[in-house]
Amino acid sequence: MENNKEMRNWLDAFKLNHPFVIAGPCSAETEEQVLKIAHELKNSDVSVFRAGIWKPRTRPGGFEGIGEIGLKWLKKAKEETGLLMGTEVATAAHCKLALEYDIDVLWVGARTTANPFAVQEIADTLAGTDKIVLVKNPVNPDMALWLGGVERLHMAGIKNLGVIHRGFSTYEKTKYRNIPEWQIAIELQNKFPDLPLIIDPSHITGNRNMILEVTQEALDLNYDGMIIETHIDPDNAWSDAAQQVTPDALKQILKDLKVRKVSGDSDFENKMTKLRTNIDVLDANLLDLLGKRMKVADEIGQVKKENNVAVLQNNRWNEIQEKMVAEGAKKGLSEEFITKLFKSIHQESIEHQEKIING
Repeated sequence: MENNKEMRNWLDAFKLNHPFVIAGPCSAETEEQVLKIAHELKNSDVSVFRAGIWKPRTRPGGFEGIGEIGLKWLKKAKEETGLLMGTEVATAAHCKLALEYDIDVLWVGARTTANPFAVQEIADTLAGTDKIVLVKNPVNPDMALWLGGVERLHMAGIKNLGVIHRGFSTYEKTKYRNIPEWQIAIELQNKFPDLPLIIDPSHITGNRNMILEVTQEALDLNYDGMIIETHIDPDNAWSDAAQQVTPDALKQILKDLKVRKVSGDSDFENKMTKLRTNIDVLDANLLDLLGKRMKVADEIGQVKKENNVAVLQNNRWNEIQEKMVAEGAKKGLSEEFITKLFKSIHQESIEHQEKIING
């Protein structure tokens, strides 16, 4: 993607004075529901109305989308409101129908992005289209797989491309439905600054009460826009009820968001805000890793207790210290810093293990 500058044109053409907003229900349920939500969003910052027509379910038996009839509802909503229409596609058949009904924005879902064969099928079907095509990050934190999906579409002559960051699946229990792993999106943004980056706080949080928090963090990281699931009756939605907000709640979120524009006088502050937010994300990741390390230290302490083994193992500690000093040097970190850091970590591990052994 050497000439990725031209992929930015579709976003610039909107000439917005606010972030790009895609909003609408997780799933199209009825014609009345679709039209009512679309009209509620008509006079707002929303540029694209979204609705899921086909819903990939983890297990059979769940609601898998209303199908083609929902595209007719979207077409009617476009005629009545003037909003652009968007939906997710996962197969060549989906793409053909979306084009037939003149859907403006199509995106590849996380499960589909994880399958290069499926992405290639979509790329072949959409080859040369002037529609906006977005790629959600794959389910697992794999930068190459994410970019690979974009590259396949780009090689098919699709220029109006962008990416959606919807978080990554994990077995760990966290406050998120899908953990953000911000550093991956930041790395992608640094490599391809002209590729529009859109946050999906609905799928990251799985919780409507966290939408504002995560969206604000994304805007502070210079994301270009957001895709937020919006429903007139969220609690009774046919899919993903907990993460959808009402149109009024969405409008309040958009009002409460603090947008830091890049301009001459504030250029320094904007750069500093972005860099400091990057630091905040990395610091949070460091604390998370240290917490995980101490849990392993606790397990080691339990094993030592069961086998009546002393807490301090000097040979093991010396090996760790030498290895970390060498690895730190490769990353431009001084021996003094690494020594102090790992002495502190080692001391904390010892205290954890002593509490277990002497408990």
